[in-house]
Amino acid sequence: MSTTFSPGAQTSTDVRTQPRLDDGDHERFSHYVPKDKLTEAMIEGTPVVALCGKVWVPSRDPQRYPVCPECKEIWDSLQSGDEGGDE
Repeated sequence: MSTTFSPGAQTSTDVRTQPRLDDGDHERFSHYVPKDKLTEAMIEGTPVVALCGKVWVPSRDPQRYPVCPECKEIWDSLQSGDEGGDE
């Protein structure tokens, strides 16, 4: 069996990646997000973006999970930048 393609005929596939809001790392870690954004998200059920870039809809008690190492590293680096003093 042979397949014949006409010249000029093309097959195009449009593949788009959608952000996934699923059970991922947020189930294992507590992430750093602005407190006002977290409160709003918890009330309205909207997604938030953590310092590490993780996007999810918060629904669990963050006290039950260890802090995301990537968020902690970013937070610590931001805090160490404040140690300039009055120079």
